[in-house]
Amino acid sequence: MVMLALMALATALVTFGFSFAIRRLSLKYKLYPKIRERDVHTTPTPRLGGVAMFLGILVAFIVASQIDFFHVIFAQPGPVLAIMGAAFLIVLVGVLDDLWDLDWTIKLAAQLGIAALVAWQGVQILSLPIGGITVGSPTMSFLLTIFVIVLVMNAVNFIDGLDGLVAGVSLISNGVFLIYSYLLARETSPSNYFNLASLIAAVLVGACAGFLPFNWHKARLFMGDAGSMLVGLLMAVAAIAVTGQIDPSAFTETGLGKSQLLPAFLPIMLPFAILLLPLVDFSLAVLRRVSAGKSPFTADRKHLHHRLLDMGHSHLQAVLILYTWTAVVSIGFLLFFIVKPYAIAIVFLIAGTIISTVLTVLPLTRRQKAEVAIQSLKNDAVLAEYDPLDAASNKFGDDIPVPAEDVIAGATGQINLGEGIVKRGKSALPKFADENENKG
Repeated sequence: MVMLALMALATALVTFGFSFAIRRLSLKYKLYPKIRERDVHTTPTPRLGGVAMFLGILVAFIVASQIDFFHVIFAQPGPVLAIMGAAFLIVLVGVLDDLWDLDWTIKLAAQLGIAALVAWQGVQILSLPIGGITVGSPTMSFLLTIFVIVLVMNAVNFIDGLDGLVAGVSLISNGVFLIYSYLLARETSPSNYFNLASLIAAVLVGACAGFLPFNWHKARLFMGDAGSMLVGLLMAVAAIAVTGQIDPSAFTETGLGKSQLLPAFLPIMLPFAILLLPLVDFSLAVLRRVSAGKSPFTADRKHLHHRLLDMGHSHLQAVLILYTWTAVVSIGFLLFFIVKPYAIAIVFLIAGTIISTVLTVLPLTRRQKAEVAIQSLKNDAVLAEYDPLDAASNKFGDDIPVPAEDVIAGATGQINLGEGIVKRGKSALPKFADENENKG
């Protein structure tokens, strides 16, 4: 674990340095796109942070290949080279999309080809650790692996909508997954894939930690599609390495599952638990868009993080709430593996869910209380402070005739309403007029 921690630290430092350099270059040569309608930020910001993350991960793998502790991983270089090659290609596709906004069909075709490259080199879902279940055929294994990789890449990409969201969620989930994969490798028969999963999780933790200072609100650098798809790709590969290539016999009645009271489904559930937020957001987005007759990859502003903003949370509050949900679910499932009795994990999950739910809906309760307080006010002067339209309706009668057009267009810009004068550009209700002026 010490070596993995050192690799994470090294990746963080390298990523931080590259992030600084890439931001400077992007600003110098204006390598950033225009602001889109669905974007939350209001100033043009470079989107090439994913390149810095990839370079940090690449340097980490090169260094690891020279360390004896990781020699088992690189004894068979095929899978590692395929993963790094796939990472390079997905970053390249992401950069092109960040700069020129590729059509979704081109992106999907590229994702399928890149996922096929990884599966072709042997990183495949071969078995499920539930009663020794194995995938029926090599073709089915190949296709299932491609599906999972593409699914996770897009799921992570979909939640990349707020400053620090993907980097922080990935930092938390990969930190939990690092602990899990390391302990699982130590308790079962170690193989290069288990160690590879731990190394991938470690460098992802480092890359996210090194990039996050530039991406924290208000962000100076975005990871872009290059970064989010890179994170999704590597998280999928790490999960497949643990879930899809574990020895099913280790979870038979005489194996690890019985001897340590480990739930047989845990190796599957924990990878899904750490990906719960992206997968839920992805599923809701696909259902929402398909039901509306649109492409599932059509961009909109109805993701979970957008809904939190609409509920009344600030940018930072929305991000921290999603961090909390990720930590509760990920750590909760990890506790099933490392803590006895299971009641501790159950209590943690229940308590964490309650706290997260309260934090999520808190603005709604505040808004409801404010509305009740306003409705209960009896002083018209105080009420006018909250609703200028009501004040206007009280001052002017219900049956005041509409002024003639020539009066409205008069040189003096004044409209005689019988009981009061309203001047163009300066209303008799100064608060209401000022509010409109600010919006204009």
